[in-house]
Amino acid sequence: MTASDPDIPMILRGAFASHALSTDPAELDAHSVDKGPLEHWQVHRPRAVVFPESTQDVQKLVRLSAEHGFALITRGAGTSVSGGANTTEGSVVLNLARMNRILAMRPEDEVAVVEPGVINADLNAAAAEHGLMYAPDPASYRISTIGGNVATNAGGLRCAKYGVTRDSVLALDVVLADGTLIHTGQATFKGVAGYDLTSLFVGSEGTLGIVVGVTVRLRHLSEHTETIAAFFEELTTAAQGVLEIGKARVQPAITELLDHNTMLALDEAQGSDLAGRGNTLLLIQTDGHGAAIEAEIIREVLRGLGALVSDPGSTESERLIELRRHARGDGVVTEVRVGEDVAVPRSKLVDYIRAIEGLAQEHQVQLKVVAHAGDGNLHPTFSVPSAELSPGTAPETTANDDAASAARPEGTSVTVDPAADDPAASAMLRLNAALDGSVRLALEMGGTISGEHGIGTYKLRWLDWEQSEEVIAVQRRIKDVFDPEHRLNPGRAIL
Repeated sequence: MTASDPDIPMILRGAFASHALSTDPAELDAHSVDKGPLEHWQVHRPRAVVFPESTQDVQKLVRLSAEHGFALITRGAGTSVSGGANTTEGSVVLNLARMNRILAMRPEDEVAVVEPGVINADLNAAAAEHGLMYAPDPASYRISTIGGNVATNAGGLRCAKYGVTRDSVLALDVVLADGTLIHTGQATFKGVAGYDLTSLFVGSEGTLGIVVGVTVRLRHLSEHTETIAAFFEELTTAAQGVLEIGKARVQPAITELLDHNTMLALDEAQGSDLAGRGNTLLLIQTDGHGAAIEAEIIREVLRGLGALVSDPGSTESERLIELRRHARGDGVVTEVRVGEDVAVPRSKLVDYIRAIEGLAQEHQVQLKVVAHAGDGNLHPTFSVPSAELSPGTAPETTANDDAASAARPEGTSVTVDPAADDPAASAMLRLNAALDGSVRLALEMGGTISGEHGIGTYKLRWLDWEQSEEVIAVQRRIKDVFDPEHRLNPGRAIL
């Protein structure tokens, strides 16, 4: 240990109680990665994990970081599927999971104030007691935290009608890189004083400051919902159905698309019988006092396209909403998978699906498609049988999803020599070629490389495909203003 390399664990032991600090190797390893793919990433064990229980604890740790020069990786439940919580060499993990109090619930104002470690589902349960809901609902809502949702500007099934996380965040309490605490935004639905710093922090993946408090807008929890299951013979016809619903000027709360291969995987994992009833499932939910009227309009539209449509009051349709949340989170040990969360203009849904079907054929890989079809956010997943990988190189099989379930997401930590003439190298080259192609296609159609999962560490390789050199430079200058020493979540989002 030299003067320029201080004993960080010892320094932290002097500042935090033993229950708020861990240097246990197993815990450090568990905090070194999230649920994202590990290709192109070297795993580093952090120096320590700190579990703050107050804003003052966070400020103390940030000031120690500034004084001693170590990086901080902010983490919640670790459900990121893009490597947003992967640690860097010599870093310390700041785990906000214990800051999990709902500080205020103001039903008259339809506002709540929460700490970042509050679980999305817990906030919704508390709001439901007042006839309200927190609208953003990533499929990981049972385990993901509000702070993590804010960091990635998370989406979910209800986004097409209610928007993403940014649309429900009114104000933030943020600890800056020097330990200063600031409050941005307001507790009112309207407010235009000064620059919109709240929106800047939402989706910044912890690179500009550490969120320690969130004021959120709540919505009315509908007492009336109608869920529709529509089975189609053709995937592209189902995608066309989404556009036809829009033409009918109906705005469902949920519009989800599952292709045949996804239904087969669900049937095997969940004991359902979806795949025998059609090639593609369009799952739709309307809400509000007009739910039944809107649902009947949608049924008429979809029957006109030849769909087999569920009847009103079907209890199975409700169960299918829950099955959808597992649609890409169930591990399949016989597959190696890669996939992303691109988004395209809704008018391009049919074109995009046709194009990636061609990609799958070109690269001789299997394709599954799950989509938040109502807002054009697709999760195409390419796979090859594990048997194509030579013995000893088979990776931990994964299944990437906004669900961020216990199974790790798609991607693999396999390292193969691209120049090697062997089945494993060929399989991985084909998978990555299909994945890169799917991202390029989305961009060519006016879309984006990430609809809701964030950039993290994994998607940095595609960022300059979407954003110009000038735009990236502006973002880096913003980073320099807020975090000039690049100690907050370095190596992700834009760097």
